[in-house]
Amino acid sequence: MSTLVRFTPKSVTTEQYEQVMRQLDESGDWLPDGLDYHVAFGSRGDIRCSEVLDSKEQFEAFGKRLMPLLQEAGIEFESPPELIEIQNIEKR
Repeated sequence: MSTLVRFTPKSVTTEQYEQVMRQLDESGDWLPDGLDYHVAFGSRGDIRCSEVLDSKEQFEAFGKRLMPLLQEAGIEFESPPELIEIQNIEKR
């Protein structure tokens, strides 16, 4: 079942976000298997991200590569990413 992943870091700058995205791209880990949507939003000093993946297991596999890059960029979390089972997705 599709899963929404909500990240709640203390704060993320545009530079930190771009660093992680660049590293994922350079390592070949972007776009991860099962990713339907990646959404980044917020102000320059407070970027947030949410993702929709085909399954919790696909996020867990991707998370093993992602989380060390977030730590390396100095991104701190108050709690682990929230995984929410999706009831319905509609597109126009």
